[in-house]
Amino acid sequence: MEMDPLPPLIDLNDDNDDDAPRFFDRYSSSPSSTTSSSSSTSSPTSLNLNGVVPSSTTTKRLDYMLQFLDRKLSTETTTTTSLPEFIAKGGASAIFNPPCRSVLHSDRPPSLDLRPHPLRETQINRFLRTIASTDSHLLCGSENGTVRVWDFKDLYEAGNEDEEEDTAPFLDSSSSSSCSAASPTLCLVADLATEVVWSGHKDGKIRCWKMTNSKSPFKEGLSWQTNRGPVLSMIVTCYGDLWSGFEGGGGVIIWPWEAIEKSLSVMNEERPIAVHLVERSYIDLRSQLTANGFSNILTSDVKYLLSDNSKAKVWSAGYFSFALWDARTRELLKVFNTDGQIENRMDFPSVQDFPMEYASSSKKEKIQSSFGFFQRSRNAIMGAADAVRRVAAKGAFGDDNRRTEAMVLTVDGMIWTGCTSGLLVQWDGNGNRIQELQHHAFAVQCFSTFGSRIWVGYASGIVQVMDLDGNFIGEWVAHNSPVIGMTVGAGYIFTLANHGGIRGWNITSPGPLDSILHSELAGKEFVYTRIENVKILTGTWNVGQGRASHDTLVSWLGSVTSDVGVIVVGLQEVEMGAGVLAMSAAKETVGLEGSSVGQWWLDMIGKTLDEGSTFERVGSRQLAGLLISVWVRNNIRAHVGDVDAAAVPCGFGRAIGNKGAVGLRLRVYDRVMCFVNCHFAAHLEAVNRRNADFDHVYRTMTFSRPTNLFNAAAAGSSAVQMLRSCTNAIGTHTAEGMPELSDADLVIFLGDFNYRLDGISYDEARDFISQRCFDWLRERDQLRTEMKAGNVFQGMREAVITFPPTYKFERHQAGLAGYDSGEKKRIPAWCDRILYRDSRSTLVSECSLECPVVSSISRYEACMDVTDSDHKPVRCIFTVDIARVDESIRRQELGEILGSNEKIKYVLEELCKIPETIISTNNIILQNQDTSILRITNKCGKNDAFFEIICEGESSIKEDGQASDHCPRGSFGYPRWLEVTPAAGMIRPNHIAEVSVHHDEFLTLEEFVDGVPQNSWCEDNRDKEVILVVKVWGRYTMETRNHRVRVRHCVTAKIKRSDPELNSTRQIQGTVLHRSDIQSLSSSYDVVDHLRNLHSP
Repeated sequence: MEMDPLPPLIDLNDDNDDDAPRFFDRYSSSPSSTTSSSSSTSSPTSLNLNGVVPSSTTTKRLDYMLQFLDRKLSTETTTTTSLPEFIAKGGASAIFNPPCRSVLHSDRPPSLDLRPHPLRETQINRFLRTIASTDSHLLCGSENGTVRVWDFKDLYEAGNEDEEEDTAPFLDSSSSSSCSAASPTLCLVADLATEVVWSGHKDGKIRCWKMTNSKSPFKEGLSWQTNRGPVLSMIVTCYGDLWSGFEGGGGVIIWPWEAIEKSLSVMNEERPIAVHLVERSYIDLRSQLTANGFSNILTSDVKYLLSDNSKAKVWSAGYFSFALWDARTRELLKVFNTDGQIENRMDFPSVQDFPMEYASSSKKEKIQSSFGFFQRSRNAIMGAADAVRRVAAKGAFGDDNRRTEAMVLTVDGMIWTGCTSGLLVQWDGNGNRIQELQHHAFAVQCFSTFGSRIWVGYASGIVQVMDLDGNFIGEWVAHNSPVIGMTVGAGYIFTLANHGGIRGWNITSPGPLDSILHSELAGKEFVYTRIENVKILTGTWNVGQGRASHDTLVSWLGSVTSDVGVIVVGLQEVEMGAGVLAMSAAKETVGLEGSSVGQWWLDMIGKTLDEGSTFERVGSRQLAGLLISVWVRNNIRAHVGDVDAAAVPCGFGRAIGNKGAVGLRLRVYDRVMCFVNCHFAAHLEAVNRRNADFDHVYRTMTFSRPTNLFNAAAAGSSAVQMLRSCTNAIGTHTAEGMPELSDADLVIFLGDFNYRLDGISYDEARDFISQRCFDWLRERDQLRTEMKAGNVFQGMREAVITFPPTYKFERHQAGLAGYDSGEKKRIPAWCDRILYRDSRSTLVSECSLECPVVSSISRYEACMDVTDSDHKPVRCIFTVDIARVDESIRRQELGEILGSNEKIKYVLEELCKIPETIISTNNIILQNQDTSILRITNKCGKNDAFFEIICEGESSIKEDGQASDHCPRGSFGYPRWLEVTPAAGMIRPNHIAEVSVHHDEFLTLEEFVDGVPQNSWCEDNRDKEVILVVKVWGRYTMETRNHRVRVRHCVTAKIKRSDPELNSTRQIQGTVLHRSDIQSLSSSYDVVDHLRNLHSP
């Protein structure tokens, strides 16, 4: 008999959002108890007929639409107030082209941005590092020990304005729990049966979060210290036990279900008792490993645990080895390495011939005494060898390309593991290596699976999709940093990036929904596009190893900052000399930079800019005499971050910093901006060297170093080491072989480029300058000539120069009379320049999501009154329009499209059909050692059906033949007397799956205290009954069709019969079975009429 189906993946007709769903509602049989995620979001654009004040999201949409109309209808552009510009040739070359930007990339499916990329500076000690899901919630563990929860019914809702306004509504354990922040969360596992979430922490603590209701979804229940080191992995097995894996010699520890059940039952009343019960109940598997000659794996990190419920096995894995365990008996079955080679024990029989026991102390001593000297020596040697291998795996030395980085169990019972090299390995359920393949060259970081598909997340930010045989289906760049976690929920594959962003990808992608959603979202782009305007002041000055007065800095910078949001200052020749250059080179080799002179300049400029009250310095970088720094106005500080720095020496064999460049990169309103301060080769004839210096800087500048203590802390806390060749520090994904500067939306070069005037004498130059005939002088400018030829600064722009040449002057001589009049009489030149490249690929382009940064220059001038150096300082003010996505609005638009588009409804209806299935019986009686075959038939002739069998609960049969309430075990696991094999699988069209339901002998249960068995007893010999639920689903739907099967174990051969009248009045119907109910059936079609008269709970 079938249960009522759960609500569909996206309930497009349910408008009732009055009833808040429970946190765990996976097995709820009432459709009315679940509110669809799409219907929970009312249309923000609907007319307000009741006089209610419009929501903030409605106001935002109207503002964005008005912005759009203003841009379309306006005939006057801002170019009328901007300075004319000169544009260099050569911009068509790939590396100088602006990056392609679009909120909807043609090469990847549309995504649900649950949590947009947060700025790194806001995530110090708060990065999300692990991800898991239930059927109603998404959970993430963070570095501060908290757990963050998203309710799936709020996926398309606007975010909280107080914090992370673009993120979907969430709750943090820190705000709903009285406990203080704990050590970083390393692993999470949700238990649907007991409605708790377990988290493992770096300090060795295990915490239990109890789920309550939707308003306050969780609170800390149990918490205990394992004293084993960091908890790297956890699972709940198909028998309800909690297994945990630890770093180094911590091994694998089991917390038995019987102890957990007792602790959870008293958790609310007497927490100390509950903690004491479970804390001391552990079973340490290391004693079994030692006793059986496998001490070599004791020193390995148990990085991964995987529960194979279909075969009742547990996989534990380190970087280079695996162990296979029996989930029911907790016996070790097999140990093998990443090549599939079995690590045999010497002088010992096979595992099957040497069953392991939870031996008493006397037994242990007896076993240990039988060990020979050779065996003990071998164990020690193997342990030492594995310790060396662990050190190598952590990066000290050795080749770790085959190191295991992730593993997953698929519905067909296969296990896939991923390696550092990108290698994918398929294993069967018994640990036999089936095949290996490789679709990508970068490290595998995580897996996820649903139905017949496998998703692979890579350190390059790419997500790949394969079928169950490993055949390639598709791939796309999911994030601009490593994908460190994936999970399935609400019809999405959620990917967690190293920077903390979370995106959801429809489980049908790549598929027919992608093009429809792409088209619909593109048509509404104007609704969720927001245009920001920022003024950027840039200044460059070769200070000639001098110092500046406060008045000089005010004249240069302070006098023009009234409406500026970002200030970039580049200095050259802050300090020079052989000793300075040698010291700078030595510092660079050990990762240090900066000097007291450089700090003096930063302090002086900061004082001029009213640093602390009006502006905040967000980053700086020094290389010998080169110094660059960025200040941001406080009112936009929250939108600026991800600051990184770089330095490229160009002097003396490209190794010394007397010439070169320093750069800063930052994210402003989610757009990447790079500022590069340069000092190129000197002298009139060195044009080609200057061109080569620029080319070297542009192609090799790599942003990877944190620029202050905050960024250093963030970088040090990362769980993933960035692959700099493909994913850089800010998280910008660059194509292979492309410079990092190519991927910036705005690049500004400033500095002493040292280009001179050609074909003119000193006296001629002075005459033209005095007459302000700059047009003729510009024709002699080396930089302009080289840019026109496409030899340097390809595709970049510079405002037309209207100020006198800024080099070379006598110090402390005012006016144009101060030009060099010494013996050399250097010809005046525009050495000090500021150039840029924005997102425009054509001369005129409107600011949009495809062209997100459009800049113009309002001022470009030299401060001729400054006499502190032989160069004049130059400043340039940019007016920058930035187009960005309001992810909160876009998320709501996506929800409305899914809920209203008829074509999407039809496609979803076709894709999410559940194949029709029947089962051979819904009542089974087992006596000792009996086995019954349960047949599941897929009657659909077209689609595969997927199934999982869980145990809804167990009860003892009373003397009157009735069953008491059925109590579930952890993770809806089986009692230890019952074996169901396979408990999950895939059924081809018109095929039948046969499941063995077997009663095993009674076990002697032992109670452990501090890892040592203290008490033992036999299991209850009363008749038992369990309710199995056969959950069936299709390829693309998370809705299930459920069948219940009652399994009763009868201790005695005599089966009690009950009065039929009692069956109709008892609280749980059908709990007293007739032996005639169990019969041999030739096929599943024969039982339909027979089952019609049976009652199923």
